[in-house]
Amino acid sequence: MTSIFDTPAEALEVLLDGNRRFVAGTSEHPNQDAARRAELTPGQRPFAVLLGCSDSRLAAEIIFDRGLGDLFVVRTAGHVLGAEVLGSIEYGTSVLDCRLVVVLGHDSCGAVAAARAAVEDGLTTSGYVRDVVERVTPSVLAARAAGLRADSDFIDVHVQHTVDLLLDRSRLLAEQVASGHTAVVGLAYQLAEGNTRVVTAHGLPTARDAAPAQG
Repeated sequence: MTSIFDTPAEALEVLLDGNRRFVAGTSEHPNQDAARRAELTPGQRPFAVLLGCSDSRLAAEIIFDRGLGDLFVVRTAGHVLGAEVLGSIEYGTSVLDCRLVVVLGHDSCGAVAAARAAVEDGLTTSGYVRDVVERVTPSVLAARAAGLRADSDFIDVHVQHTVDLLLDRSRLLAEQVASGHTAVVGLAYQLAEGNTRVVTAHGLPTARDAAPAQG
């Protein structure tokens, strides 16, 4: 199975174009009809893997104006990484030949807020929610060490940390990025405006490819 795009930059531009349409209120809702369902019955050819937060306001196909079979989506609270998440992402790039991996964070993230509360106020959580908070805590500590205070800065640091951790833990993905096969991009989504902006990018040829999407 081969990718429908020649380069990761082309895949990213399709996503950013879709987000611009969503912000402008001109979404085209592609690939969402009966013909698309029939086309996908034999198999799937998504063009991007998207690791996003589980927040209900962060529906990837809607905010990027895509449809069935376009995105291979993996979602966890705070886009935290575990073995099953890493395996899913590697499946997307190695088996489905997705040329782009996106880590999508957002403002007002509950997981980041809980981690900040744990660090700054000593507030704790129970059950497996605590595991999520503990995985986000290194990002909060790094942001505080850098003297950052704004919510957007904490979100950016956490997106950056997730991208770095993903490339550090997945040797396969790191090799795909080094070879030019795949790019890994961190995006931050703004709930009120609906737009995304690029936080970090690995595997894109020029700085121009990392320009934020404008609403």
